[in-house]
Amino acid sequence: MDDADATRVVRAGLPGEEPYAPPLPGPVFAAHYHLPGDVTDAPYAYGRDTNPTWAGLESAIGELESPGDPDVETVTFASGMGAISAVLFSQLRPGDAAVLPSDGYNLLASLRQRLEDFGIEVRTAPTAGEAQRELLAGARLLWIETPSNPGLDVCDIRALADAAHERGALVAVDNTLATPLGQRPLALGADLSVASGTKALTGHGDVLLGYVACRDADLAASVRAWRKTVGAIPGPMEAWLAHRSLATLDVRTRRQADTALAVAEALRVRPEVTDVRHPGLPGDPAHAAAARQMSRYGCVVSFTLPGREFAERFLDTLRLVGDATSFGGVRSTAERRGRWGGDDVPDGFVRLSVGLEDADDLVTDLGRALDAAAR
Repeated sequence: MDDADATRVVRAGLPGEEPYAPPLPGPVFAAHYHLPGDVTDAPYAYGRDTNPTWAGLESAIGELESPGDPDVETVTFASGMGAISAVLFSQLRPGDAAVLPSDGYNLLASLRQRLEDFGIEVRTAPTAGEAQRELLAGARLLWIETPSNPGLDVCDIRALADAAHERGALVAVDNTLATPLGQRPLALGADLSVASGTKALTGHGDVLLGYVACRDADLAASVRAWRKTVGAIPGPMEAWLAHRSLATLDVRTRRQADTALAVAEALRVRPEVTDVRHPGLPGDPAHAAAARQMSRYGCVVSFTLPGREFAERFLDTLRLVGDATSFGGVRSTAERRGRWGGDDVPDGFVRLSVGLEDADDLVTDLGRALDAAAR
C-alpha cells in the first residue's frame, strides 16, 4: 500500500497487532539477554550491539527515508554528531580525500581537524551553486548539507551525487533540517542519509539522537560496526521517546513550514531586517533548487539585524520565542548565532526556529520586539 506521509508516520515501525498488547511497546532496558547456544544468528545478544527499542525506531525511520524499500537499513546513534562521525570515520582512511561544505554545521570544522590529524585530505566549498562539484576529483566521499545550517543555502543533490559517483565517491547528505518528509536524499541518489534526530524529527527538545540510513548492506554494516566499537549507542528511553514523537512529524513539520514562510514574509518588509532567508520564499536564492527536491521547506528562518546589541535587545524582548540553540522544536526559539564563534555570519545574524505557536501571534511578537529594539 502506498500510504501518504500523514498515515505512514503514525504507523511506521510498529509491530503487528496482538490482543491486549500496546501498539508501541515500552522501552527495553537490558545490558544483556538470555543467550543459549550459538550466537551467530541471535537477534539480541548484548546491549551495545542491539536492542528491540532501537530496532523499532530504526525500522520506522527507514520507512520514512525510503518508503516501500526492503533494502533500506537505519543505524541510530546517541546524537547527530555520533552519526556524522560514524560515517566519516568508518568510510575514510589515511590518504583519502573528502569534500565537505564550508558553510555547514559549525562542528564540521572540529571534525575537519580530526580527519586531517588522521591523514585525510579535507576540501571545502560553499553549498550554493554546487560549488563542491569542482573539488571531487580523486575524492572518496562527498558530504552535502542542504539546506545548510545556518545560512539556508541549497544545492542540487541529484546533480552532485551523479557527479560524485562518476568519480567513484560516496555521497552522504545531512538531512537534519528537511527531515525525511521534506526531502529524501536516497531517492535523489545519495548513498547515505544522515541526520540529527535531536531536531525536528523528535521535535520536543527532550532527546539527543542521530541516525544513518542507506540501502547498501555492507555500508550499513560498516557504520554499525563503528557504533559498536566506539559505543555511540542511543539509550532505550531516548529511542522510545523518538519513536513516539514520529507520530506527529507530519502535522508538526507541515505547520512549522507554513508558519516559517509567513514569518519570513513579515520580516522581509521590516526596515531593520536584511538578508531574510527561507527556502520557501519565492524570491530566495535557494528557492528554485529547493522546489525541485523538497516537499516542504523547514522551520528555520535566518536574518540579519543591525549589529550585536540590536539583536540582543530584540531577543531579550521576545515573549513567545525562547533564546536557545537547536531548532525544530514545538516551541519557537532563536539565537544570535555568532555567539558560538564557529559560523561565518555577521554579529547581528539571527537563526529563528519556528514552533507550533499561532502564526499571527508569532508575527505580532516578532514585530513588537523589533519595534522595542529599534527605540
